[in-house]
Amino acid sequence: MSGLLHGPTAEPAAATRRRRVAVVGVALSDCGRVDGPTPHALHAQAARRALADSGLDRRVIDGFASAGLGTLAPIEVAEYLGLRPTWVDSTSVGGSTWEVMAAHAADAIAAGHANAVLLVYGSTARADIKARRRTSNLSFGARGPLQFEVPYGHTLISKYAMAARRHMHEYGTTLEQLAEVAVQTRANAAANPDAMFRAPLTVDEVLSGEMIADPFTKLHCCIRSDGGCAVLLAAEDYVPDTAKAPVWILGSGTSVSHTTMSEWEDFTVSPAAVSGRLAFERAGLTPADVDLAEIYDAFTYMTLVTLEDLGFCGKGEGGAFVEKGRLLRGGELPVNTDGGGLSACHPGMRGLFLLVEAVRQLRGEAGQNRQVTKPDGHLPEVALASGTGGWFCSSGTLLLGRG
Repeated sequence: MSGLLHGPTAEPAAATRRRRVAVVGVALSDCGRVDGPTPHALHAQAARRALADSGLDRRVIDGFASAGLGTLAPIEVAEYLGLRPTWVDSTSVGGSTWEVMAAHAADAIAAGHANAVLLVYGSTARADIKARRRTSNLSFGARGPLQFEVPYGHTLISKYAMAARRHMHEYGTTLEQLAEVAVQTRANAAANPDAMFRAPLTVDEVLSGEMIADPFTKLHCCIRSDGGCAVLLAAEDYVPDTAKAPVWILGSGTSVSHTTMSEWEDFTVSPAAVSGRLAFERAGLTPADVDLAEIYDAFTYMTLVTLEDLGFCGKGEGGAFVEKGRLLRGGELPVNTDGGGLSACHPGMRGLFLLVEAVRQLRGEAGQNRQVTKPDGHLPEVALASGTGGWFCSSGTLLLGRG
């Protein structure tokens, strides 16, 4: 995408009023098993496709947000794409990075500090391991607060596992209920041709898998894939020129919790309890208004506890809530309708993929076999995307809607 943009052609609007902000373009790069392209190439592929999806001229882009790649991210990636943004964000808070960035971008556009902001991500996490360019271990270092935990061998997975065990002890949540999250997510993936794993699962298969970190077997954990995606946000002024109907940002909320496990007051409460409350308050909506939810699912427990903290069920009721097919495309609350990180794709920081899927569902573009509809047969009107970073360290929640 060399030469994409060498400076915006339009000055940001004066901040005399807060403008409405819409998602006007979304796209995936090639995903799944992608052995050839570099991460930079996946960024470019996704960005080109999202721009084409929007129908806008590339010169309107004056904002850029990216994380996870480059010596001076996102400057290096912007340069690779030929962008010269006048607004930039490099926030990096793990898997929730993209929801937090989208919230920042929406605020900047609303205030007139930018007109159109491109968010883009790409990773070859699976291909790098296969080619032995990196190992499977992920280290966050041993300095600062982490120095007090690293000697005890805490891995990211084990931290989630401990939290899950606490929820099981506190509320009687069962392994079978956690397994139901993986089973229903896989059922959603079965109708998605882009999903990496589509074969049906049973609860017994999840429970009998290889133990990774008690109580998580392999199928309780997200997959490792390659892939990228991009999302273009723009001010309402540009919506008449877009190729498709806009999906509006209705409200957002962000929150951070802890980095040291000993500073986490309650292992059964995630920072989504705060980010979700803020997003609903700012949107003037309630959980009952949501037609579908895209929730970060690095592990089955993450989905379950986030559903509780967002208010879709009471605290401790997540186990019962995920039973009886509630998360399926035709269920009471369709969740991770593309198959999520447990089955569709998870190339590292998956948060931006949540926004792509939410927008496609609201537009009615998911396809005949997996499009969510309301009980009356109409398209969904409100979607929620909630990302989680670190080991429940951060959360970003966005509410999106049509019309």
